[in-house]
Amino acid sequence: MEILRTERLTKIYGEKENQVVAISDINLSIKKGEFVAIVGSSGSGKSTLLHILGGVDRPTDGSVFIEDEDIYRLNDDKLAIFRRRQVGLIYQFFNLIPVLNVKENITLPTELDGKTPDAELLRELTETLGLSKRLRHLPNELSGGQQQRVAIGRALMNRPAIILADEPTGNLDSKASKEIIELLKLFNRKYMQTIIMITHDLEIAKQADRVLTIEDGKIVSDRRDNVRTATQRDILDNKGQHVILE
Repeated sequence: MEILRTERLTKIYGEKENQVVAISDINLSIKKGEFVAIVGSSGSGKSTLLHILGGVDRPTDGSVFIEDEDIYRLNDDKLAIFRRRQVGLIYQFFNLIPVLNVKENITLPTELDGKTPDAELLRELTETLGLSKRLRHLPNELSGGQQQRVAIGRALMNRPAIILADEPTGNLDSKASKEIIELLKLFNRKYMQTIIMITHDLEIAKQADRVLTIEDGKIVSDRRDNVRTATQRDILDNKGQHVILE
């Protein structure tokens, strides 16, 4: 089932002779449950593409559909609400609120939505992320890897349609990087969570089901070697056991 689609997506910065085409005429389709990595050199347009997919930056032309909602037909207020509910964002530098503890940072999107956080989901997320004993800690009391785990929990707390991860291991050492990627793979399989990740590390990109390469604002390669269909994908049930979707 298609969860995200773009049509003729284009972003241009500047005017006349100062124009810079960041992305140009991108048509893309992503299915529910895919783990997609986007790679490309600095300035290739990958971050611009990710931000537009997440409703953070409006395109100059073209459309983005998430669960068949044309998100850029929404006004700014409605787009902000949609983004909070349907898009989970994970950044390289964590972007945690320094005066909020771990629990408060994770539940912030739900609280901003005026809802009571799902206690069972919070317990399950914090246990899986290894944060159960850190709930009252502030971000400056955590390691970089732990802070990124909090950011992952926050991104998942509203059960979003898609998770967008912008260089999620870029500020971590190799051990913490490996742990974060393994967690993303776990949540991808356990919840069939759709994940789109930017990375400059080709070895990390190979952990994804699908790798898109972007150059000069255009997708020049779309490798699907590792993609499995929903009926073939081995995922984890709520008890952490491998199951096969029928």
